[in-house]
Amino acid sequence: MRFEIIYQELVDSTEMIRTLLAGISQEETRIKPNPDSWSILELLCHLCDEEIEDFREHLDFILKPDNKDWHNIDPQSWVTTRKYNEQVFANIQKKFFRERRKSLDWLKSLSEENWDTSNISEYGPRSAGELLVSWIAHDNLAVRQFVELRRNRIENITKPYSIDYAGDW
Repeated sequence: MRFEIIYQELVDSTEMIRTLLAGISQEETRIKPNPDSWSILELLCHLCDEEIEDFREHLDFILKPDNKDWHNIDPQSWVTTRKYNEQVFANIQKKFFRERRKSLDWLKSLSEENWDTSNISEYGPRSAGELLVSWIAHDNLAVRQFVELRRNRIENITKPYSIDYAGDW
């Protein structure tokens, strides 16, 4: 694994997320395409909590266990228990990008770590490298979800005009 490339992927996905959040109103961020899906606001809150309570914390746990316990998380229930869709979009945006900056600065200090270091989590053994690349893959999933939610937004704000001419989605 080449850390500098992986690190840059996380930097790049951060900017993709920033761009995908631009120009959307508070009300638009709360819209769900269907009852079982997440809104833009819920997805952003999820990313923010994952930034603080999952990837950074768990990677630190693997690399420097210091007799700490793996912090259990429950991202699915947080959507409702933490009332994600009631949050203020601008505040969550600021918080996410502030926390991501902390993560990037912290990661930069780890460039010489042994990425094969592993520890036992509630999910079984995990290596630091596996968690780091999963962080990037998680960002990629979020980018895809934001793109899909933006497409849904476009379909709604362009009515009565069809966007079918653009091609199959």
